[in-house]
Amino acid sequence: MNSWAKLSAACPKSWDSLRLFFAKMKKKVLFRIQKITIFAPCTIALNRFPIMIKNLIFDFGKVLVDYDFEAFFRRYITDEERCRAFTPVLHNVEIQRIFDREERPVDEIIEEIICQNREFEQEIRFFDEHYPEIVTNEVEGMRELLTRLKGEGYRLYGLTNWCSKVYLTMAQFEIFNLLDGYIISSEEKVIKPEAEIYHRLFDRFNLKPEECIFADDRAENIEGGRRVGMEGIVFTDAGQYERELRRMISLMR
Repeated sequence: MNSWAKLSAACPKSWDSLRLFFAKMKKKVLFRIQKITIFAPCTIALNRFPIMIKNLIFDFGKVLVDYDFEAFFRRYITDEERCRAFTPVLHNVEIQRIFDREERPVDEIIEEIICQNREFEQEIRFFDEHYPEIVTNEVEGMRELLTRLKGEGYRLYGLTNWCSKVYLTMAQFEIFNLLDGYIISSEEKVIKPEAEIYHRLFDRFNLKPEECIFADDRAENIEGGRRVGMEGIVFTDAGQYERELRRMISLMR
């Protein structure tokens, strides 16, 4: 028997024998390529299994609903200089993370901020009492889009960094009724982009990360999702999100 005949006879006829064949030949197989040829007489197709996207995950703020801290403060603090001085007291990254993680009740956090900023006690208490007014409206086009996506069979979930006052907002806007479930950071005591909060989403609702696409307006939160195996879209508006979503889904088929 010549060399070609010997190699053709050795060429595997099933997936089990394929693994044995490559083990003997000390070769590695890259399963993402569509097709490889093993010697001229024998061609084996290695088709990558398509990924089925079943679940769409959404941040709340700036994705489902819009908010504007600065406009809220300007509306109620008529002195422009005082407004500029007060805004960073509550609208800053450190304070936001404290609220989002909520390791102690919101009332206690508010009192602590007042103790540190006595000159703005009146404004801080006003903020606390009128908190729901910060959220202005649903993001344009998103309720209609979520309704269509739900009709197409996708399951919809929320994943948000928000304090427990989020329920005041959720009661105001119908878009939240379209969600099949949600994870709120203040209830979990972990925040995006920490890996644990994404794992809790997957575990709570029995989701596979590769079957999910996450939308968030912050790139660092999308990257956090990617690190645990979930693709994502940095959100700017409903039209951009839908275009990106349809493109990604088509590439995964």
